[in-house]
Amino acid sequence: MKFGKFLVPLIALSLTACSAEKRQFSITDSYVPVIGSGSQTEEFSSDVEASTVSPGSSGSEGTNVSTPPPNIQTGLIREQILDGEEGEIHYSYYLPESYDGTREYSMMVTMPGYDRMWFGEDSSGNNIDWNGFRTWTELDEEMIVISAQLTDWHEKSARQANELARYFIDSFAVDTDRIYAAGYSAGGETMSQAVALRPDLYSAYLHGASQWDGEFAPIAENGVAVYIYMAENDEYYGSQKARDAYDGLYSAYRDLGFSDEEIGEKLCLEIPDNEYFNLQCIYNYHGGVNIVFDDKNVLNWVISHTKQE
Repeated sequence: MKFGKFLVPLIALSLTACSAEKRQFSITDSYVPVIGSGSQTEEFSSDVEASTVSPGSSGSEGTNVSTPPPNIQTGLIREQILDGEEGEIHYSYYLPESYDGTREYSMMVTMPGYDRMWFGEDSSGNNIDWNGFRTWTELDEEMIVISAQLTDWHEKSARQANELARYFIDSFAVDTDRIYAAGYSAGGETMSQAVALRPDLYSAYLHGASQWDGEFAPIAENGVAVYIYMAENDEYYGSQKARDAYDGLYSAYRDLGFSDEEIGEKLCLEIPDNEYFNLQCIYNYHGGVNIVFDDKNVLNWVISHTKQE
């Protein structure tokens, strides 16, 4: 494999939390992720009916409520609607069972791919069966998890993703130093824009099987950490888009005077080859990238970053 100008960024990656084996895109013995399509058999329970809420003060720069909202429901809250500035936002969310509004929680904003976006009532809530949502609710650390079913993957949806994040910041006890984002496929196109539009909101972002549609400079200027994960032979995007995104982010950090070691703490790129997926009986490489959400090492890398670094 020829790396071209990608060779220099790879040197920086040798100083990150990613293993050297992963950086060379080979199979590791230590990482055996769960095999699956992303849907799981267990069911969340929630008595909360679908409801519509107005954005209230969601346009603010983000100050937390000091008292918990009335009638707090914890666990999975399905199929909500935020009456947003640019139309309805369909979403579901998870509040840890221990949530009572008296202490702050980290928060994940995660966006699914095209097949789990909003296509009308028949599609309502199918994003919560995606492992890119559920996995964050199963970490040792309790966190608030939200996911919208947006209607496209362009700038309007990116603004809506940020509006939803701001609504939660204003409505719940959120640790604003530890807000994270994740996106897969079309959701990655959306979230790469959302994070670039409001990099002051997010501490780290997991970009899976997608192209980068946002700007690079705002990410570096706000110190947002980014983990990029792409199959070598992704059928939809190909892997070059992942390399280009990494190179753009790397250059943006270098332009600000960051050293290779400092960049290595902020950026990570992983591009497994076909054999890596085939050994796990995965032959659709674009869809197979969903296994990144089963890798606790990657998830913990994301949530290890804070705005106070």
